[in-house]
Amino acid sequence: MRRLVSIVLLAVLTHLAMFAVGAPSQARSIGTVSLSDLPREARDTVALIRKGGPFPYEKDGSVFGNFERRLPLHERGYYREYTVPTPRSRNRGTRRIILGKAGELYYTDDHYESFRQIRVRE
Repeated sequence: MRRLVSIVLLAVLTHLAMFAVGAPSQARSIGTVSLSDLPREARDTVALIRKGGPFPYEKDGSVFGNFERRLPLHERGYYREYTVPTPRSRNRGTRRIILGKAGELYYTDDHYESFRQIRVRE
């Protein structure tokens, strides 16, 4: 019995330690930005999201995994990502809008390294 308790305790501590390793990245505070302060392309992308499309990129609307844990933690599928076009870029660039199921919007211009929550109404 003592051995079983030790094994269970070790498993619990290992699980907690693994969670703590990922915690610092989520602990970053998320700033905010007004929709009106975003680049025109980001405002246009938000308008397309509200309208339901059509979206210019095939990956728009795909699940954003939040693997870096920089956004609040939710179940897989909670977040969707949309490309914010970058002028003169030959690919999708680094700018994205992330939409949560509750309607919250986040902007990143550095390919998920940092996020700011979009304030839609002032």
